Order: sequence, then C-alpha cells, then structure tokens
Amino acid sequence: MRRYIRALMLCTVFAVFSGLYVYSKLFDSDGNGAKRIFIPPRVPGARRGDKTGPQSPHWYNRYIMRQRGQVEAGGGSRPEPPMHLAVVACGDRLEETLTMIKSAVLLSIKRICLHIFAEDQLHASFMEALESWPGFVRSRFNYTVYSISFPSENAAEWKKLFKPCASQRLFLPLILKHVDSVVYVDSDILFLQPVDRLWAFLSQFNSSQLAAMAPEHEEPRIAWYNRFARHPFYGKTGINSGVMLMNMTRMRKMFFKNDMTSVGLRWEELLMPLLQKYKLNITWGDQDLLNIIFHHNPESLLEFPCQWNYRPDHCIYGSNCASAEEDGIYILHGNRGVYHDHKQPAFRAVYEAIRKYLFGADPLTSLLTPLEDELLKTTHTYCGKSHALFTKRLAHSLENINRKAPHGR
Repeated sequence: MRRYIRALMLCTVFAVFSGLYVYSKLFDSDGNGAKRIFIPPRVPGARRGDKTGPQSPHWYNRYIMRQRGQVEAGGGSRPEPPMHLAVVACGDRLEETLTMIKSAVLLSIKRICLHIFAEDQLHASFMEALESWPGFVRSRFNYTVYSISFPSENAAEWKKLFKPCASQRLFLPLILKHVDSVVYVDSDILFLQPVDRLWAFLSQFNSSQLAAMAPEHEEPRIAWYNRFARHPFYGKTGINSGVMLMNMTRMRKMFFKNDMTSVGLRWEELLMPLLQKYKLNITWGDQDLLNIIFHHNPESLLEFPCQWNYRPDHCIYGSNCASAEEDGIYILHGNRGVYHDHKQPAFRAVYEAIRKYLFGADPLTSLLTPLEDELLKTTHTYCGKSHALFTKRLAHSLENINRKAPHGR
C-alpha cells in the first residue's frame, strides 16, 4: 500500500512541476502564446565579428525593438498586412522626424510598421516620445528603432557621404530582409494625405519596376542635374530620393546593369564599386548613386508626379508643379532646412501646425484653421501665393479622419 502512495505522490509532484514549466513558457510568450523573436539579418559579405563601433558585434549594429498596436485575434481572421515606413534620423533631427511620423499616423488608414534608424543617443528619446502618445494613436502603428550601421570595411566612408547617415537608405534592402516593400522618406517629409495612397503605387508596378520616385525638377531651365552633374542621371532632370517607394524583394533578386562590368550586379555587389568610381564626381551623395543606377536601369523605376515630393523648387520662382496645381500637394518636402528658418514661411507654417497639433483635438479647428490663417501671412512670397495648394489635399484628409477619430481622449 505504501508503494502505491509513494507512486501517487511522485506523479502528483511531477504533474505540478510540468504545469509550472508550461505556465512559465506561456508567460514568456506574447499575448497569443507565440514567442516573439527578432533575428538580426545577415548580409552577404558581412562576417561574424565585424564591427562598426565599440559596442557593435555585427555590421548591422545592435538594435532596439519595441512593438505596439498588436491586433487581438478574433474570428480566426488574419489582420491586414501593415504598410512599412522607414526613416533615418541623426544629429538634431529628432523633433523633425517625430513630426513626420505624426503626420503619417494621423492621416493613414491602415496600420503602419515604422523602421526608425537613428544614432544610439536618440533611441531613448524616440521611445519615450512615441510611448507618450495616446493609446488610440499607438494602436495604429508598430515601431522598431535600429542603430545606424554600414558594412564595416567602409563604414566611415558611407556615414560621411553627403549628410550624416543619409546613405543608410541604400542598405535597407540588405538590413530589412524580412520586409517585402517599404516607403523610405527623409525626416523633413510631411504627409498631407494618407500613406496608403503612396503605398498603392506598389500595385501599379509592372513586372520590371522595383522602385518609385519623383523627378528632381519639372523645369529643365532651372534643373540641377542636366546643367551641373558630372555623372549619369535618370531621365531629363534626374530623380529626388527624399520619397522612395521600394519593392525590396525585387531589389534583392535583380542583377543591375552598370558601366563597370558587362554582367549585371546584385544590389549588395553594386554599391561600393559605384561609390569608388564616382565619389569625386557626386554632389548629393546617395541620391546621385541612385540616379546613376536608374540611368542604366530606367525600366526598373516608376516615376510619380511632383505632388508626391513637393519642394521649394516647385514654387520659389513661381509654381511649376502641374499635378499640385490640379489636385494639391500630397507630400511636402522641406529640404534645405526651410521648416526651421524664415526663407519659406509657407513650408514652415505647415510644419509648425502639425508639430503643435495635439492628438485627440478636432483636426479641423485645431490644425487646419490655424494653418490657413498662418498661410495667409505668407503671400508676399512666391510659395505663399500658392498657399491653397498646401491645404487642398490636407483639408480633404482631415475631414475624413475627423468623422472617425475619437476626441478628448
């Protein structure tokens, strides 16, 4: 009888410890019981142990991952895949980048997966700012903060190309290997209508297209590339890379034609030889390299209208963006620091209106109306004379979100 009692006790103890083990595994998983693991991507040519800094075990550097906006499982249906939006922030670009993100999250319809590449000292500030946003806003996006990283053999050369960290965008297809497509934008971009509309260009790609950008200029007489460039460039006036839509799966697979070899080169094989050949002839850094690449592969690029990348050049000497004249500005690009000086007050007015807007407030009375009042003060400038273009599309976007957005939360 004692044997049976001992056996029963052993079985009971075993069952208790088994239950604790299973519970601990579930506790270590996410809300659905599936453990989330982030495996940093391996890039061809990168070796274990390569370093780009004192704390960097791999060329892609360390990462910080923070996910928000997890969709609760219900009805057995899968959530719609999010849109991927990438940005690079270095130096004093923290507030500017957060304002860009605010414009994207405020107006967009589908959830956004943000990929923020930033210098290490900015990571905590990004996380603190994004976590401080209201819950109904955080539910619209996930975000990942990455360290700036380049292939170790030439990290210093890439980092100092044009502006600090700007060339990081060239390596997105090699770092974000788990991502099919992404919208890359400069930190000085403001969305005036949903990111969804830009994302929809992916469905317009033909079988050979793998990226989309807007022209650098509309008017050849004042264009830069056709007058001053000392290297090949795309089309008649070049392309601007401040807004770049990429099908990165296609970019990783393609062999690109080039003027260095008779055979096509993969993306990771192309970048460094291209820089070595043209580094003494390029002015705008990675944008020039993209112009060279698509000069030799024009069939791979979809060119979208200037309203998707509207810059001071489109109005500083008079309006020269026909698509914006017709439908308004879709994306505002405040290059040359115009959000932070008084050279182009119309651009600064839009930036300040979005920066100061508080989530949950009525976007029409708290954002649009004050912006329209400020723009009326800019009519002494050429861009200010076209102030209606700055709010035409934004007004439509805000009216749409005002019907569904919660207030006072």
